[in-house]
Amino acid sequence: MSAILAAIDDAIHDGVDVLSISIGGAGHEIPGTLHAVQRGISVVFGGGNDGPVPQTVTNAAPWVTTVAASTIDWAFPTLISLGNEEKLVGQSLQYNASVTSSDFKNLVYAGSCDAASVASSNATGKIVLCYAPGGAKSTSPWVALPSAINLTVMAGAKGLIFAQHTANLLDFLKPCEGIMPCVLVDFEIAQRILSYLAITRSPVVKVSPTVTVVGNGVLSPRVASFSSRGPSPVYPGILKPDITAPSVSILAAQRDSYVFKSGTSMACPYVSAVTALLKSIHPDWSPAMIKSAIITTASVTDRFGMPIQAESVPRKLADPFDFGGGHMNPDKAVDPGLVYDMDVKEYNTFFNCTTGLLDGCESYELHLNLPSIVVPDLKNKVTTWRTITNVGPVEATYRVVLEAPAGVAVSVEPSVIGFTIGGSRSATFRLTFMAKQRVQGGYTFGSLTWSDQSAHSVRIPIAIRTVVQDFVADTA
Repeated sequence: MSAILAAIDDAIHDGVDVLSISIGGAGHEIPGTLHAVQRGISVVFGGGNDGPVPQTVTNAAPWVTTVAASTIDWAFPTLISLGNEEKLVGQSLQYNASVTSSDFKNLVYAGSCDAASVASSNATGKIVLCYAPGGAKSTSPWVALPSAINLTVMAGAKGLIFAQHTANLLDFLKPCEGIMPCVLVDFEIAQRILSYLAITRSPVVKVSPTVTVVGNGVLSPRVASFSSRGPSPVYPGILKPDITAPSVSILAAQRDSYVFKSGTSMACPYVSAVTALLKSIHPDWSPAMIKSAIITTASVTDRFGMPIQAESVPRKLADPFDFGGGHMNPDKAVDPGLVYDMDVKEYNTFFNCTTGLLDGCESYELHLNLPSIVVPDLKNKVTTWRTITNVGPVEATYRVVLEAPAGVAVSVEPSVIGFTIGGSRSATFRLTFMAKQRVQGGYTFGSLTWSDQSAHSVRIPIAIRTVVQDFVADTA
């Protein structure tokens, strides 16, 4: 930790504009970045790779931008041909034609592909199917896949078909390179292969070279399975992550070559680069303004106009604890219309509250002028305020558009805000949240958007949890 703090101090001394920090892990917060923000330096962190488990997001301080991971618009379909002429498709990174020969090979089933199963399957010279849906809840594919690759290679297998729930693990196939084709399939495809095995005396299979598909036909972006999820266990009143960006199978330089890498460590530099661009275009903007512009202009729909999904178990529609404000949109962030700015003194007060140096801090998180709202303990009614600053046309009128979280009544005053020549560039509005029923519940989600009915739509996410009694979770 001392080395990290020393590096941050050195960066400040060097006069950097942006700190891009791809380190962290669930349950750990990296301290020492507040004094960088106090000097006008934007700090961007990866949110961690411990998803899809809730409450694993890290680097959740309100003065930093915390980045989630999402997919991009490419896929790597790989044709699997069975001896009965059935054609199935998996995903792989196997382009080596010498490894994926045109000949059919014998197919064997090795269950979970643990050591005993592989040893008893007589895998030498054959393509092995690893499929054990009953064990999926106890053994994660992050553990099972590397083990299966290692054991089948040692057994002299000529290929691996590995069944899993979606976990964005193509990068894990690197050890297969130049040795044998390794293909990832879902349980449905695996079941069809197993059914063929069950009724065939001498089952055979052929794996064709991988094809790269880019653009149309690829559902993207989706929040990656490994991307750490909110809410933050350290700061439950601060919505994290803030934003999501590309981070799955990113072509990255490594030594004298290029390899595919995945993780929020890939997403973090994307957001850092956009932060630097915004800072160059708007040199007078504070780190809070830049962060606000990125969050409030993010997209919550994919490239086809459908709600962004999150890889999980099972796949679901993404919510703010998956991707914060949404998927980053740099073009819109340049001209956000409105921003939520913050005096760095507010961060100091927040920090002192978290260290126990101040009293009366119970609701301080709620009133920070952040481009998001979290109420983790709504019992009856709560009121908070936000201030918006006009960075768009001098004359503008914004009207509020509310999407109330389920089970919560929300009011905003005023509902229309106007800016005029010679008038103030800032305006404050009040939000009131009221629980519709008294229940110890989970989080529900909504949003508040200020729209000028033209070029600007300034959206912030909302997360509310109703409670009956403090410090009683709905986890069982």
